[in-house]
Amino acid sequence: MSKIIVVGSSNTDLIIRSPYFPRPGETVIGSQFRIRQGGKGANQAVAASRLGGEVCFIAKVGNDNYGDSAVRGFLADNIQTDYVFRDDELSTGVAIITINNQGQNTIIVDPGANQQLSSQDIAKSIKEIETCSFILIQLEIPIAVVEHIIELAVQLQKKVILNPAPATRLKKDVYHKVYLTTPNETEASLLTGVNVNDALSVSKAADIFLADGVENVIITLGDKGAYFKNKSQEFHIPANKVKVSDTTAAGDVFNGALAVSLTEGKNWKQSISFASHAASISVSRFGAQSSIPFRHEVDTKTHKTS
Repeated sequence: MSKIIVVGSSNTDLIIRSPYFPRPGETVIGSQFRIRQGGKGANQAVAASRLGGEVCFIAKVGNDNYGDSAVRGFLADNIQTDYVFRDDELSTGVAIITINNQGQNTIIVDPGANQQLSSQDIAKSIKEIETCSFILIQLEIPIAVVEHIIELAVQLQKKVILNPAPATRLKKDVYHKVYLTTPNETEASLLTGVNVNDALSVSKAADIFLADGVENVIITLGDKGAYFKNKSQEFHIPANKVKVSDTTAAGDVFNGALAVSLTEGKNWKQSISFASHAASISVSRFGAQSSIPFRHEVDTKTHKTS
């Protein structure tokens, strides 16, 4: 199997449950406080590794206890950490997550060392990047670095999966270098100007991404599933019905699983179904990386529902 390079953020998540989200000036008594490892890049790297991928993670954390814990966790999940760099000035990124009784969440992020990941760091990783088949990247690191990696991928003839989260506009000439983009419905709405809320609008939003030059588009729709479109195919994969506990890492699990399946040579429908099954398991559990399933769990679920 070819290697998956994940480039992105690593955060420590400070999580608390609340009966509802407080209004400005309001204090709400919460419960079940947890400290967990997170960050979109780290979550996707862990998901890809647990689901069967050979993964190298490129990131930057602080030279602190949170950074130490993150690296220990990556090693425990068999992720290559040679290019998880340390920053002596800024702390490891932190995300403060509140989860309400409906399983919805609000998140405040201090990027910390994530914002110090640089093109020079990427240059140190070049030999590793040359060995991969897919590069999976998000937008919780400097946009200049994202654009640099995408340009580098073109030079090295590597396929880029761009998960545009949080939604941030890139230079127009970047999109035609992207093999696949995977926004959720909110991100697709923000990036295209189309209010994605039904079959017609999701197709229209996908057309805008394709017109910008992206080769393939998957728009994830939460409990309504996922929509795929390229120049020759268009289809919808429904979501599995599960009891939702916490949606925190669902999109990251979807992307990590998707990268693994594509690396294994599966087709689009197989890959999206596999990713959807993995994400449905994660939302039934609490936390980010603690919710990410292992390959045998997804294979069992896929078999039962096929």
